[in-house]
Amino acid sequence: MPVSCGIVGLPNVGKSTLFNALTQTAAAAAANYPFCTIEPNVGAVPVPDARLHQLADIGKSAKIIETQLGFTDIAGLVRGASKGEGLGNQFLANIRETDAIVHVLRCFEDDDVTHVEGRINPVADAETVETELMLADLESLEKRVPALQKKAQQGDKDAKIQASVLAQALDLLRQGKPARLTEPKDEEEARALRLAQLLTAKPVLYICNVEEASAATGNAHSTAVAAMAKAAGAGSVIVSAAIESEIATMAPEDRAEYLESLGLHETGLARVVRAAYDLLGLQTFFTIGPKEARAWTIAKGTKAPAAAGEIHGDFEKKFIRAETISFDDFVLHQGEHGAKENGRLRAEGKDYVVKDGDVLHFLTNA
Repeated sequence: MPVSCGIVGLPNVGKSTLFNALTQTAAAAAANYPFCTIEPNVGAVPVPDARLHQLADIGKSAKIIETQLGFTDIAGLVRGASKGEGLGNQFLANIRETDAIVHVLRCFEDDDVTHVEGRINPVADAETVETELMLADLESLEKRVPALQKKAQQGDKDAKIQASVLAQALDLLRQGKPARLTEPKDEEEARALRLAQLLTAKPVLYICNVEEASAATGNAHSTAVAAMAKAAGAGSVIVSAAIESEIATMAPEDRAEYLESLGLHETGLARVVRAAYDLLGLQTFFTIGPKEARAWTIAKGTKAPAAAGEIHGDFEKKFIRAETISFDDFVLHQGEHGAKENGRLRAEGKDYVVKDGDVLHFLTNA
């Protein structure tokens, strides 16, 4: 499942610095002036999961392959983007292509780094971006909904479904509320809402970019963002992009000691990825063998055939059953053989809903 999170925010809040650190590349030019990122940079980040390494040790796997989460570094937005100001049209088009919005907010004071609006107020910054996204969605729906309603009156079934759910989204936007508060009445409406690709229908994770000294505990700015996020039903994570940049250049064996010296137990990457997983309703299953131990990403609620399809499309079509061992049982009984001997290997059919941490082996028709 290719999943992409768009890193957005005002200029000079640390988006490209964070992107570079997350992907451990210098692909995005991090410079102290607006629009230094013009073309969206895309990077895939391995999802850290200690369970995979534990399973690989037990399975004596020769290679470990982590699942990945995509991040797209998108050019900075400015007030008026919905009307084409700055790089507005391009910014909005790039967001539309992502599954979720990772909104970086400047939560640090530094006179050497200019702020596009001349003040440090991350909550106001968040409102600026959200307003531009709502205005863009509002303009789009005010054109689309009347046309859909007309087609619905003529008996078009698909138009009727779309008109119903998008009219609800339009009403919310007119009230100054994001489209993500729309409540589809069934899966058909939910699918129509997804296909509409509304900017404010996408889930949001706020990243509080703090100075190094506040990386472990946060500061007054990040506290204000956390309160805002909670009220909106969104998530928030405290990260120091400066620290993440430093970690990205270190040898893996030196990172733990450096983090400990700062009062941190894990990298910002780990926190961001975990929060993004929760935001998108994702989970992980594993395949373990002598050649490789591999993690796979699926949506919560995915059934076994669709999970098999993540490995290969033919596996879903030709699915027979899944031999299933929970992570805990695989560890407790030290692998597939021990789990089978103790009756902890289960044969599951097409209706089985895969659980987070399942170790799976799929049987298919030849």
